[in-house]
Amino acid sequence: MPEADDCIIIGAGPAGLTAAIYLARYHLSIRLFDCGTSRAALIPRTRNHAGFPDGIAGRELLRRMRDQAGHFGAVRVAAEVTQIVPEDDGNFLVAVGAEGYQARSVLLATGVVNHRPEMDMAVHDEALARGMLRYCPVCDGYEVTDLRVAVIGTGEHGMREALFVRGFTRDVTLVAPGAEHDLDAPCRQALDDAGIGRVDGPCGGWRIEGERLGFDTADGRMAFDSVYPALGSTIRSQLAVHAGAKASDEGCLEVDAHQRTSIPGLYAAGDVVLGLDQISHAMGEAGVASTTIRNDLDKRQPIRR
Repeated sequence: MPEADDCIIIGAGPAGLTAAIYLARYHLSIRLFDCGTSRAALIPRTRNHAGFPDGIAGRELLRRMRDQAGHFGAVRVAAEVTQIVPEDDGNFLVAVGAEGYQARSVLLATGVVNHRPEMDMAVHDEALARGMLRYCPVCDGYEVTDLRVAVIGTGEHGMREALFVRGFTRDVTLVAPGAEHDLDAPCRQALDDAGIGRVDGPCGGWRIEGERLGFDTADGRMAFDSVYPALGSTIRSQLAVHAGAKASDEGCLEVDAHQRTSIPGLYAAGDVVLGLDQISHAMGEAGVASTTIRNDLDKRQPIRR
C-alpha cells in the first residue's frame, strides 16, 4: 500500500476543491476523490458568487477550481469512495472498491442531493438550463423578481419556501406534490396573509410550454415562469456515519467550530454539515477545515520545510 497521504478529500464541489487548494498550498500531500456528482455542476449560472458580476456557470467554476488545485499539486482521482475506516494508529483506510488508500486525515465534502419532481429527465434538464426550474431561492430568487412562480411542496417546509420566494414576487402559488396539501391552520394563515395561492396536486404531465413550465394540478393545467421544488434533499453523510461519526436526525454531520467531526482526524465541510447551503458558505467552511487539518497534523508531527 502506498505511503499515507496527509489528507484525503472526498467530494469535489466548492468545499472539497477549496480545501484542496488550501491544503496543497500548505505543502501537504492531498488526494481528492471526485465521483462527478457535485450539485454545483447543475447551476446554469450563479450570479451571487462574489467576483463574477455577470455570473458564472457552475461547471466552469468547478473547472477553474480543479485547475487551481492541480496547479499547486493536489492529486485528483475520478472515483467514488465506498468506505472510510478509522485505524488504531489514528490514520484512516479509504476504500475505493477493492482498492485502499491510507490517509492521516480525511475531509468529507460530499454535499447533498436534491429531491426532484417526477418528470422526464430531458424536460428537467432543459427547464433547469432555461431557468424554468430552480432549486435555491437564496441563490437565484433575484432572477424571478416579479415573475409568476410556483413552489412545489407542502407542510411547514413548503410554506417557508413560498414565503421566502414572496420576497421577490407577488405571484406565488404553493402546489402540493401529492393529492392534497398537508397544512395546519398557522401555515394556511401565513400563506393567506402573504397572498400566496394554494393548489392541490398531484403534479404531473410536465412540459415546457413556450417560455413557461407547465404541469397538471387538481385545478387543471397551470404554467409558470419558474418552479421551485421544495421537496427536501438527501444528505450524503453515510460514509462518515458508517465510520461512527455523529449526525443529526436528518443526516447532517455534527462538527465543532473548526469543522472537526466526533471522530478525531475526520472533518466535514459544506452542505453535508448543517448550515446555509451556499457556495460561499461551503468555501468558508473548507478554509476553516483546511487550516484546522494543517494545525492538527502539525501537533502530531511538526510540519517543516
